[in-house]
Amino acid sequence: MISLAGRDIRHGWAKFVLTGLGLGLLIGVTLTMAGVFRGMVDDAQALLTNSGADLWVVQKDTQGPYAESSSIKDDVVRSIVGMPGVAMAANITYFTVQIKVAGGKEARVMVVGIEPGAAALPGQPGHLLAGRHLARSHYEAVADIKTGLSLGEKVEIRRHSYEVVGLTRRMVSSGGDPMVFIPMKDAQQMQFLKDNDAIVNDRARTAANPSFNRPAVPGLLDAVQNLQTSSRNVNAVLVRVADGWSAERVAEPIRRWKHLTVFTRSDMENILVDKLIATAAKQIGMFLVILAVVSAAIVAFIIYTMTLGKLREIAVLKLIGTSNLTIAAMILQQALGLGVIGFVVGKVAATFWAPAFPKFVLLLTQDALIGFGATLLICALASTLAIRVALRVDPAQAIS
Repeated sequence: MISLAGRDIRHGWAKFVLTGLGLGLLIGVTLTMAGVFRGMVDDAQALLTNSGADLWVVQKDTQGPYAESSSIKDDVVRSIVGMPGVAMAANITYFTVQIKVAGGKEARVMVVGIEPGAAALPGQPGHLLAGRHLARSHYEAVADIKTGLSLGEKVEIRRHSYEVVGLTRRMVSSGGDPMVFIPMKDAQQMQFLKDNDAIVNDRARTAANPSFNRPAVPGLLDAVQNLQTSSRNVNAVLVRVADGWSAERVAEPIRRWKHLTVFTRSDMENILVDKLIATAAKQIGMFLVILAVVSAAIVAFIIYTMTLGKLREIAVLKLIGTSNLTIAAMILQQALGLGVIGFVVGKVAATFWAPAFPKFVLLLTQDALIGFGATLLICALASTLAIRVALRVDPAQAIS
């Protein structure tokens, strides 16, 4: 069989390769978009895995602490530890802030409040690349290396300065923001911290309220004002289930007797993946559809113009008795060859530029195989227009 693709590569290799390169970059973008979605799902899974929890105890009738705000008292953990089947339990706080890192640049991070000196409890940072875990109740931090912070560096978070005593990896929020772990007492104060003017105004309002400023009760005003500037709340309690107990079996009595909402690992995956990033997934899906349509249009146009340039050769083939099936197979071979070149270029390009993205891009082999199959299918469908033109060629054109 005469190979039109081989003929183009020999006699017009520059045009064919450059066309494959352009198509490949488009395929690379498509693979990257799929990798962005996979990365979002992996970030959500990493958040749950790194927490080390089997159950998440949050404010009643909320879907916290990641998808919604949740606030419960920090003494709740003591009653939960005594529940049947609970091996460990620990308070946790989460909130997102902007911090300044080296060079005056800003970074968006999720600040996590944990109990210092208790590395075995759920919620603690995992494997440390360098340094140590938190040991003091104030002004120490363990940071993910994605923040750009280094060991021993000082970082300002809200009003206080923290020294980075440990570095970890792949500790991120569901949105891909790196985590910074600080002591629980600092986190509780920081999460509900007001500026100085707001504190002064609140104190003035409280002092002007006769219910709180009674002459016969001199200590009442000070007690109320102290409550306004302190916080005993946390976002959730992370629970690790004892061996031999199922998560649902432990969760049920906590829901019933503590009047709190309890989520298992599967519940949290449903919230993070199926609800929290559902809109982003639909948007990425729309981009993939658009890119597929654009790719098909480009391949169809390229194969069509290449076929138009070979109408005389096709007429000669018909004149010497070549069947329509053979001619169609040659054009299809050309389209599939272009698709193979484009996919190889796209896969290599996506692999090289994926690490440069600010968010995690996860390129899976199964996505690459699906993409390869889709590329060949799109190229095959796009070649039908050129095949129709070739089959309508009059053999008399060969001698005209």
